[in-house]
Amino acid sequence: ERGFWLMASVRLATLKALHGPSSFFNLSKCLLPRTQTFTVRGFSATMSPPSTGVVYEHHGPPDTVTRLIELPPVEIKEKDVCVKMLAAPINPSDINRIEGVYPVRPQVPAVGGYEGVGEVHSLGSAVRGLSPGDWVIPSPPSFGTWQTYIAKEHSVWHKIDKNTPMEYAATVTVNPLTALRMLEDFVDLKSGDSIVQNGATSIVGQCIIQIARAQGIRSINIIRDRVGSDEAKEKLKKLGADEVYTESQLEVKNVKGLLANIPEPALGFNCVGGNAASLVLKFLRQGGTMVTYGGMSKKPITVSTSSFIFKDLSLRGFWLQIWMNSDKAEECRNMVDYLLGLVREGKLTYEMELVPFNDFHIALDKALGKLGSQPKQVIKF
Repeated sequence: ERGFWLMASVRLATLKALHGPSSFFNLSKCLLPRTQTFTVRGFSATMSPPSTGVVYEHHGPPDTVTRLIELPPVEIKEKDVCVKMLAAPINPSDINRIEGVYPVRPQVPAVGGYEGVGEVHSLGSAVRGLSPGDWVIPSPPSFGTWQTYIAKEHSVWHKIDKNTPMEYAATVTVNPLTALRMLEDFVDLKSGDSIVQNGATSIVGQCIIQIARAQGIRSINIIRDRVGSDEAKEKLKKLGADEVYTESQLEVKNVKGLLANIPEPALGFNCVGGNAASLVLKFLRQGGTMVTYGGMSKKPITVSTSSFIFKDLSLRGFWLQIWMNSDKAEECRNMVDYLLGLVREGKLTYEMELVPFNDFHIALDKALGKLGSQPKQVIKF
């Protein structure tokens, strides 16, 4: 035991030097079945199990720079909670962080992942309000969730209802929370109002449709022209979309003439850019607002002068990271509970694929688009 602990200490010290004391390399991990206590020359410490994590030592293509490695045990301090991770998704922002192109990213070497769900494994002596077996999520989310055990200060963890499907608990704090915040932060919508969005088949788009429907808000949805667009329309209608149009269907002089009994939307969402953004603007009523949260086409947003002068439109942006870093971050947990309640009631759903951790690189290839269109990949530990 003494030799193992000393060797682990050296390895951990190296990781700390590389990654800093606040990193998820200081979090606990897996492989041994239970927490251990080591005593070395009168020093006693409760240690996490060792862990397996997806690590990248430098930025680059995720399929070449990531590898699964064993990480040593870490000390569980009196205010720490050691969590056995259950599931964590591969989000586009996770890929961008590994590539080194996302604005906010951990220092390398780093463990991948940003959100997930786990089960409380063990507790520091000063922790109250949690028990082994409870399900928790990092809230707000934290870097380094692609590992089997994590030990972090108890304030990081938010207890959730264990009746929640694992894959939804693992994915609630990025896409669904983005959808909810955008619906609530820019325009005071009332039941009976409407919104318009492009990129409606994305997970955020699907969440917007369903959350809006739960609040009595109607949705106008724009999708790109592609093979299978009729099936995509039907899928979105089943989720609660009021209207779904392909971009080519909106090549008319007056798109508002298509609305029938739906009121002109005061709020629009753009995650595509280019022509798809212009179509959102055409639907907006006088004084309407378009919120941009992505740019999948990599094309700029073009706005006519008349839209600004005669329609008084507003263009805004939304990035969840900024919201998380604001004083509103304390609201996060109540919103997570609301969203997971919708999940349990069957009012919020989206397609995912659970993949065993040992098959991480297969899941990564799917997330990178190497194997065609795939559901969101969620690692199951």
